[in-house]
Amino acid sequence: MKRTNLLSLLFTAGLACTAGFAAETDRPNFIIIMADDMGWSDLGCYGSEIETPQLDALARGGLRFTHFYNTARCCPTRAALLTGLYQHQAGIGHMVANDGIPSYQGFLNDRCVTLAEALRPAGYTTLMTGKWHVGSEPGRWPADRGFDRFWGTPSGGGFYFKETLEIRSERFFVEDNERVAPPDDLYVTDTFTDHALEFVEAAVTRTKRPFFLYLAHIAPHWPLQAKPADIAKYAGRYDEGWDVIRSRRFARQREMGLIPSDTVLSPRDPEAKAWTDMPEPARSDLARRMEIYAAQIDCIDQNVGRLIAKLKELGQFENTLLLFLSDNGSSAEGGPGGFSRGVPGAPLGTARSYASAGLEWANAADTPFRKFKKATHEGGIASPLIVHWPAGIAARGELRTQPGHVIDIMPTLLELAGTSHPPAFKDRPLLPLAGRSLVPAFQNRAMPPAALCWEHEGNKAVRLGDWKAVTRGREPWALYHLATDRTETRDLADQHPDRVRALAAHWQEWASQAGVWEWDELQRHRQARAKAKRSQ
Repeated sequence: MKRTNLLSLLFTAGLACTAGFAAETDRPNFIIIMADDMGWSDLGCYGSEIETPQLDALARGGLRFTHFYNTARCCPTRAALLTGLYQHQAGIGHMVANDGIPSYQGFLNDRCVTLAEALRPAGYTTLMTGKWHVGSEPGRWPADRGFDRFWGTPSGGGFYFKETLEIRSERFFVEDNERVAPPDDLYVTDTFTDHALEFVEAAVTRTKRPFFLYLAHIAPHWPLQAKPADIAKYAGRYDEGWDVIRSRRFARQREMGLIPSDTVLSPRDPEAKAWTDMPEPARSDLARRMEIYAAQIDCIDQNVGRLIAKLKELGQFENTLLLFLSDNGSSAEGGPGGFSRGVPGAPLGTARSYASAGLEWANAADTPFRKFKKATHEGGIASPLIVHWPAGIAARGELRTQPGHVIDIMPTLLELAGTSHPPAFKDRPLLPLAGRSLVPAFQNRAMPPAALCWEHEGNKAVRLGDWKAVTRGREPWALYHLATDRTETRDLADQHPDRVRALAAHWQEWASQAGVWEWDELQRHRQARAKAKRSQ
């Protein structure tokens, strides 16, 4: 029986038994591609005017999730995706600083395994290129956490060209566990893909085993830096401003069925002025910023095309499960108008410029939602998710409305690999997975309701079914019914106080189990540690 037919039969049967995946030739390859700071509406297949034909084709040949979530920030999302745990459980409750607290130690702890550590014993070759950012010190890099090959940066992003490292001198590259010099022609989106292609070809032609590739881009995270030809494609495209762009994206999203037809577009963010109220010099500068931001996303799409071409060349395209998502909503860092702090006089978009797109364009990138990166309103946590696997998923171009979260990626891949999450690793007991498999959603079967919880810098949320409660710090909870108000424009807390109390109690129980600290208490703890250190 052909591999495609075998997998189709398994899926028709609901994957009642994973034994059919035991043979290495039957099991799919896995590729996860993660964008950094990309908004929910920034792909053509999610309503954008940005040219993303490769990703749009994957969406037409697979699935798009409309209620998929990240954790609102880069490091926490990476921790949750890699481990199947909430970020606090994995040791990265905030970012990579070590606060001397197990849930805020700033690197992956020994109570979790990564996808690579779980898949390698099951016979997978494990590969990674790009941004790690879940353990910056030697001994905590990808090669130390189950990856056979790695080329990228162990810490954060914040650069695209080699010359930018003069501004971000603390950043560096690693191949496996050795520091390496970047190429002179570095453009990170291209370079990460170059090494991904090399790794995949070697895995297919030499190891003869299925592979897992995690390609974690820096783009389109600030700074705004792109290749001149990519920027030129978007010249003049944003001269009409963010209000027009938001309106057009919203209309396309309704036409595509990504949101219900009666959805109300969230109001322009209170900190954003109307485009027509901006003076002409500001409009010119801000339109240019969005042109560069669009070019960065365009380049991601071009590189997805390169990867697809390589898979087809190697005969691996049909039986590769490819997931594309973003680590959080678009970034409003720099506030209205964005920041500019590169070399004085350096043109926007070049290697020595260092600018952000600003709050207003982030508001457009997250259409139709409220808020941005770091927030737990939908604009901060809703992620596009494209799922493509021709040999295993019969549906083409369909939407999936079942809620999902990055903690669900690990159980999904483990199920399809025919393996399970270990109770212990290297004689260390492990926490059980917090996520659940998305395989039923791939088949468009209903999934039992399960609560999802969020916390980042005091921004809190909990979703159960169609109801979602949101708050910040110790403020009262707001309540939204997402089935009728996905854009969170109508607070129903006063009408449903019992539901608010129940959701808040569930969040508190989760927070206690996960090791979440109140943000103000964590800040005081940090201040005390800093004071004690200074006095030594």
